[in-house]
Amino acid sequence: MRNDTAAPAATTVPAGSALRPSPVPVPPPAVSSAAAPAPAASGAGQELAGLDALQTERTRRTPAAEVLRTKAAPPLVALLFGLLLWQLLVAVLGPRPDVVPGPLDVARRFAELLSDGTVLSALGTSLWRGVSGFLVAVAVATPLGLLVAQRQGLRNAVGPLISGLQVLPSVAWVPAAIIWFGLSDATVYFVVLMGAIPSIVNGMLAGVDRIPPQLRRAGHVLGARGWTMAVKVVLPAALPGYAAGLKQGWAFSWRSLMGAELIAIGGSIGFGLGSLLEQGRTVSDMAVVMAAVLSILAVGILVELLLFNPLERRLLRGRGLLGPRP
Repeated sequence: MRNDTAAPAATTVPAGSALRPSPVPVPPPAVSSAAAPAPAASGAGQELAGLDALQTERTRRTPAAEVLRTKAAPPLVALLFGLLLWQLLVAVLGPRPDVVPGPLDVARRFAELLSDGTVLSALGTSLWRGVSGFLVAVAVATPLGLLVAQRQGLRNAVGPLISGLQVLPSVAWVPAAIIWFGLSDATVYFVVLMGAIPSIVNGMLAGVDRIPPQLRRAGHVLGARGWTMAVKVVLPAALPGYAAGLKQGWAFSWRSLMGAELIAIGGSIGFGLGSLLEQGRTVSDMAVVMAAVLSILAVGILVELLLFNPLERRLLRGRGLLGPRP
């Protein structure tokens, strides 16, 4: 039989040439991960990381020596300078000590009042009234401010009244409070509340006015309504203005308290710093008057520096409205 399968053709090699094997593909050398070039996306990632680092608040704590030099030293130097100037004027002019006492005379009288417990008792009474009255004012003014802020018609009706009550000197309420409550602690607390509540409400309204409208729309889209909107959207967004209102409310309540203690004396009303001030005036002891004034001033400054200033700065810094810590 005949085989029809074609035989493979023979390969013709040119004369004078040697057989050369076909080149075998060699894999590229392995590159270590350390020397490998970064992918293209890594550049964008590094840029984003850099942007995040710019927006991240630095948390380095300020050394105590720097805080003492920049924060504590200037007011202490100013206070020392004021005391030296006061003592120099008294030494040069030589007024009567019962009319214009020097710092040393006031310090000696203050030490006497401190040793017999008069200053500490009056300070404790006034601080308790001021703090408790302020907390009650916060509990009343916060929901009232939110309610007025959420209802435009209510705000149009009572907004001018609240502003008028804030302008009205709180000591104007002392005669009415004495008629209503007599010479009791209720008179003092009523005057404190009437001084603090309008300031806190107005601070809340000012904070609500600064809220971007997009936040309300976002809360509305997410289903927030009524008090849910007020508590979870409006109040957190209005915290900077609300904190400023709290700060002003404390100032008004402390001044109202001193005015009430200065006027309403006797009965079952306790002995506070305002009563000590009035006692010094009654006996014409200017050293007692100055000791009471300096005690009232010291309480106001300490509460401002230790409580409200750090709270306000923290809120502003958390919202990017204040630079990072040095």
